[in-house]
Amino acid sequence: MVDFEVYRTAGARATAGESLYRATDEHYQFKYFPAFAFVFAPFAALPVPAAKAVWFALSVGLLAALLVLSLRQLPARVVPASLVAIATILTLGKFYAHELTLGQANLLFGVVAIGGLARLQNARDVGAGAMFGAAVVVKPYGLVFLPYLLATRRFRAAAACAAVLLLALSWPAVTYGIGGNLDLLGAWWEAVTTSTFANLTNQDNVSIAAMYAKWLGPGAFAQWLTIVTSVALVGMCAAVIAMRRPWARPEYLEVALLLTAVGLLSPQGWDYVLLLSTPAIMLLVDALPRFNRMLQVTTVACLAVIGLSIYDVVGRAAYARFMALSIITVVYGVLIGVIVYVRARQLR
Repeated sequence: MVDFEVYRTAGARATAGESLYRATDEHYQFKYFPAFAFVFAPFAALPVPAAKAVWFALSVGLLAALLVLSLRQLPARVVPASLVAIATILTLGKFYAHELTLGQANLLFGVVAIGGLARLQNARDVGAGAMFGAAVVVKPYGLVFLPYLLATRRFRAAAACAAVLLLALSWPAVTYGIGGNLDLLGAWWEAVTTSTFANLTNQDNVSIAAMYAKWLGPGAFAQWLTIVTSVALVGMCAAVIAMRRPWARPEYLEVALLLTAVGLLSPQGWDYVLLLSTPAIMLLVDALPRFNRMLQVTTVACLAVIGLSIYDVVGRAAYARFMALSIITVVYGVLIGVIVYVRARQLR
């Protein structure tokens, strides 16, 4: 649970008013908004074994909640719930296990985001916006929800999201003072930007930027292709929103797509972040009966590649080669294309 140790250490530093972002922490630097450190302050007050046990238990509960909530919010489901859940667990099980082993917080982020989705689907816009704002506090890539809410004209939700975010950004000033809080935000930005380049060729990085860095080597051409591909992915998300039919509960597919895309768009998108594709995998499994045979085979093959790409199954050497070639990133690109097809055909 090395990542949990990062959170717990940050919580202790926040309580003491100490610097949160330290280059001496090397790979295990804290890279989240300062407010998130205060969330873990109670864990810093516990003995390490007890803190880990509590967080692990909470994470298991969050995993169950992510599965249940994603399944419950899936509109017009036609495949039995048990089959959807089993297929999703078989596909993403390795990411769930990796998350729990590291003590990461993506499950918390996912549950909060799905909570926001549930409120959007029930026209509870203020609550939805507040939930999405809270998700940003957990993981900064939740910022993707703010332009989404504006693009879909959920202005009350966008205002609530912005309000929660501003409150969270201001919160550390109580301990650090206004100037100290501004210094913290500047240190956060430096920590994120300066650590990105070194992580691009890491085996477990599945981002678009990492894919091109692994294929071509880090450099200007790889960066240019990253920008072009990322813009294309954002354009696909925009196209999906443009094709929406408001009376058909379109929010599930859109939020599922955004949750899937953030792991690819973030330059530090580690493989376990793909657990956020839980609602997208459920949507695709449920849509399989509506696909033609070729699309069914393609989708099932992609899900199988994701679920079976485990070094205990394929061997360490083959797994290392698989990750070095960023095949999982390509596979997710195909699945995103299938999600766009679902919306274009108005299957969801």
